[in-house]
Amino acid sequence: MNPRNTRDKKCNKHIAPRTATYVILLAASCFAMFPILWAISTSLKPESEVLMYPPSFIPLTFTWENYNKVLFQSNYPIYFANTILVTAVTMAVSVLVASHGAYAFARLKFKYSEGIMFMILMTSMIPAVAQLSPLYVLAVKTGLYNTKLVLILIYTAWRTPIMTWLLKGFFEQTPREIEEAAVMDGCSRIKIFYRLVLPMSKPGIASVALLSAVFVWNDYLVSSSFVSSEQHRMLSIGIYNYVTAYGTMYGQLMGGVCMAIVPIIILFICLQKQFVAGLTAGAVKG
Repeated sequence: MNPRNTRDKKCNKHIAPRTATYVILLAASCFAMFPILWAISTSLKPESEVLMYPPSFIPLTFTWENYNKVLFQSNYPIYFANTILVTAVTMAVSVLVASHGAYAFARLKFKYSEGIMFMILMTSMIPAVAQLSPLYVLAVKTGLYNTKLVLILIYTAWRTPIMTWLLKGFFEQTPREIEEAAVMDGCSRIKIFYRLVLPMSKPGIASVALLSAVFVWNDYLVSSSFVSSEQHRMLSIGIYNYVTAYGTMYGQLMGGVCMAIVPIIILFICLQKQFVAGLTAGAVKG
């Protein structure tokens, strides 16, 4: 038999499954992207066209009026700034605490370390609703209610356990030989952690940081329960100002939503490679 014909038959066998895979992935991508594209389309329509029936996917009249009202005639910029501040501080603090704790559990084996680590992970399994009442009472009695600080403290406490678990698995995959060589050269454990382990662990740190940022950015439960004033509200709450008892301002609502997802999309694009590499390495052990 001609070797060329054999190769052609093998290639033909792989073409059909590969084509089917691409078609399924394309269909799934279109299905996932359709709500976002519809939101963008709605945000660019005047209010009269938004309520038109039958609706049109492509705006008949393009307008930036909705974005202008959201940015310059509402408290949306305040909500946006509050969300960025709370997300950034929470991400930094939780990564700082989780990285130190994870490295200690990964390298400094001590009595009951596995049990303590399991108990730390168990704290993230407690339903959030069950924690709201005691946290609310504590926030009121300490004077932290209706402040951005209480949001930062709660988000950090909620995200640190799972981040510690993920980073522990990642640290356990870093080569011990490098650390042992550094010890032979006279480096202390602290120097090894800051000068060797952290630079090598950038993918893992980036992945847990991204997970923390997405959680805080999208959260509604905590931000609606512990903040009541306009000056401290987050985006997830402020966007609902466009849903009133007299009707929903769909154009402005979609404009606010579209602008709200941009920072997370940019962050994910920037950290995409590190995110995938970090989750893959952290999932091997832990």
